[in-house]
Amino acid sequence: MTQPVFEFFAAYPAAFLGFVFIIGLIVGSFLNVVIYRLPVMMQREWRIDCLEFLKQPPDPDSDNATFNLMLPRSRCGNCGHQITALENIPLISYLFLRGKCANCQTSISIQYPLVELFTGLVSVTVAWHFGVSLQTLFTLILSWTLIAASGIDIGHKLLPDNLTFPLMWLGILLSFFHVFVDLQSSVIGAMAGYLSLWSVYILFKLITGKEGMGHGDFKLLAMLGAWVGWKMLFVIILTSSLVGAVVGISMILLRKTNRATQIPFGPYLAAAGWITLLWGEQLNRFYFSFL
Repeated sequence: MTQPVFEFFAAYPAAFLGFVFIIGLIVGSFLNVVIYRLPVMMQREWRIDCLEFLKQPPDPDSDNATFNLMLPRSRCGNCGHQITALENIPLISYLFLRGKCANCQTSISIQYPLVELFTGLVSVTVAWHFGVSLQTLFTLILSWTLIAASGIDIGHKLLPDNLTFPLMWLGILLSFFHVFVDLQSSVIGAMAGYLSLWSVYILFKLITGKEGMGHGDFKLLAMLGAWVGWKMLFVIILTSSLVGAVVGISMILLRKTNRATQIPFGPYLAAAGWITLLWGEQLNRFYFSFL
């Protein structure tokens, strides 16, 4: 069954790219749910854990209704209108509804179609780069996870372990079969990725007495190191630092923020890691051409 499908997509690249784009739009719609709900789920778990640790009874005012990535069904945050299947078609529904709730006409955040479109475009880029291959399949999984993690970090300055850890182990598992890098490069990449940012964090804290970044950044770079290998960590760190510096300085100059504002570093790491997985060798040669 799968062999004819692979042969068809290999023979018709345009059909393959179109298929991946549609899948990317659908996944992007789900990623919106992950970006919104996962932090809430984590906060609920933390609250329960704290009460258990303090040996306190459950909070009677807390909402104990089922809340996960599947339930309850998506609703309008203003009127509670349950989103139907026709109102949940990626991009099309937003355009058809003109960005407003079908029931109360409250504006729907532009984040939802943007995440869907961005996920679709990223997915097509991966498919175009790797073609019909295992690399495409697993890079899509990585890309979608990085989009969700970045969205959560932007909104909550939080990088969930249940996104980074499974992908780190998956990267190491893939290295057994040399899908991207060999096992030794993957394991060393995970260790070096974590320790490099952890060392910077410790030195910065000793010098300034402040925390310069969150622990989630260490784990994210460890995960990326498991996928691209230790030799590409320099490219990721340099690229993310350059982009972060440019964006941070631009926001200060435009008076969108100030020097005391904390800017999440996770999205820059995620973007740099994704770019490195696709074009790491070219970037590496480009950087070293200046040294």
